[in-house]
Amino acid sequence: MPVYWTITPKAPGTPPGAFALAAGDGAEYRLSLMPFVSMGPKGFVRIIAISAAFLTLPLLAVLGTPVLWGLLPFAGLALWALWYALSRNSAERHALREDLCLTKERIEITRTNPRKPAQHWHANPYWVRVKLAEKDGVIENYLTLEGNGRVVELGAFLSPEERAELYAKLSQALRHLR
Repeated sequence: MPVYWTITPKAPGTPPGAFALAAGDGAEYRLSLMPFVSMGPKGFVRIIAISAAFLTLPLLAVLGTPVLWGLLPFAGLALWALWYALSRNSAERHALREDLCLTKERIEITRTNPRKPAQHWHANPYWVRVKLAEKDGVIENYLTLEGNGRVVELGAFLSPEERAELYAKLSQALRHLR
């Protein structure tokens, strides 16, 4: 799951765990959300190689004829378009992230978008409400935070199961800080 919690400081003498903190210890919860990247560099190379092999199969039939020179630019253009689309998608997936910082006094969310400026939201955690719309709308397990006069979606790129798990942990963290 592309959800990473960092909690500081740990209370002395408590067992390790995500929420093993003593009351009033000045805890700070940091959460980083990133989309799951399903294809790594090896998969990228394999897809390009397989596509190049399949694009050369029709060219073998016209090998040694002038028709080859007419079809070769289109095959190259198709391969380049696939390479460009996959590399741009990968770059945008790596650039997209949401960072949440939760302390007793303040909750802040910063969403970093690939081709747009970063979006910021903050509120007092005492007044923030975490809501999970399980099956009401189009999106299953729609996770939102309400506070400071705004409703902010959290983890739009996560799966419904990951959003439900995030809801439970975030609710627990907010209860701990109240």
